[in-house]
Amino acid sequence: MSRYAKGPRFPMGRPVIKPAAQAVLDEVGISGVVLLARHIHGDWGDLSIEDQTTNELALLTGKRLLSNYDLSGGGKVWIITEADRSVTTILLPEDY
Repeated sequence: MSRYAKGPRFPMGRPVIKPAAQAVLDEVGISGVVLLARHIHGDWGDLSIEDQTTNELALLTGKRLLSNYDLSGGGKVWIITEADRSVTTILLPEDY
């Protein structure tokens, strides 16, 4: 059984995608929904061990969560869930 098979690890709130991030995902043929599913199941993508540990602690302490997904062609998108779990945003790093 996959470690992500148990369901979401936290509520994502309202999903939002910035227009530039949508354009990049459309360009590489990846659905934002797929990345959101990975994020809420605790697959933080291409983060350092330190940042993964920060996310694990954030789950326990109610802090903001960040995932980073590297895309083909050298691009990347971030997904950020706010500390109050009201909104989860897909964005480009330069949109932050």
